[in-house]
Amino acid sequence: MSSTKIIIASSNLSIGYHAKGQHSVIAENLNLKLKEGQLISLVGANGIGKSTLLRTLTGIQKPLSGTVTLNDKDIHSYQALALAQNLSLVLTEKLPPSNLTVFELIALGRQPYTNWLGKLSGEDYEKITQAVELTHIEHLLAKKHHEISDGQLQIVLIARALAQDTPLIILDEPTTHLDLFHKVSVFKLLKKLSQETNKCILFSTHDIDLAIQLSDEIIVMTEATVAQDQPCNLISKGIFNSLFKDASITFDGEKGKFVISN
Repeated sequence: MSSTKIIIASSNLSIGYHAKGQHSVIAENLNLKLKEGQLISLVGANGIGKSTLLRTLTGIQKPLSGTVTLNDKDIHSYQALALAQNLSLVLTEKLPPSNLTVFELIALGRQPYTNWLGKLSGEDYEKITQAVELTHIEHLLAKKHHEISDGQLQIVLIARALAQDTPLIILDEPTTHLDLFHKVSVFKLLKKLSQETNKCILFSTHDIDLAIQLSDEIIVMTEATVAQDQPCNLISKGIFNSLFKDASITFDGEKGKFVISN
């Protein structure tokens, strides 16, 4: 059972950039609440500001105004180590060249907890084992990370975030470059993890049809508004209809998916 504990929240948040003494506002007055045990997707057209919102929610980028609180504490008041024990990130960047095995890559998730020698304790091994078992990648542990497929690597990076053992996991477009089978596999895994570990999982995606089917809640970014709700409520409010500025792309509320007309 997922409780109603709020893991991360924004209050009157405005996001954007400072440039030449000017504010460039992407979205404002955002009041988001993300709870434990929930899988929450972030969707919107290209260039709408999804990555800026994720960077602001994770403390990488400062808000123009308003606040972000993580476990009832302003995210910018966390020291780096404490933040890494409360929030884990899975980004889409390519990994730097190395000969790390899959096991060693997952073990990097324990860095916020290891001593200055970086020596793994019994508890570290226990958390790594749990992460491996939850993601079913025992057969990959001895392989070098560059020897596995993109889909497998995405699961390994999720396992690394699980080993980090934070109440919040944020993923930036984890299904990019994956075929449909692997997209569905990653979505289903994230859904299972939110239910079984009671973690709050937020991820951005372009796979809106899949997000509607599997997310507990969706944050929809359009030029006019940012809305957060259960998929069924967003459909009934017609929020998805304003996602794309193209008359040939419409949202069919009955079927719960986008339809392309000639």
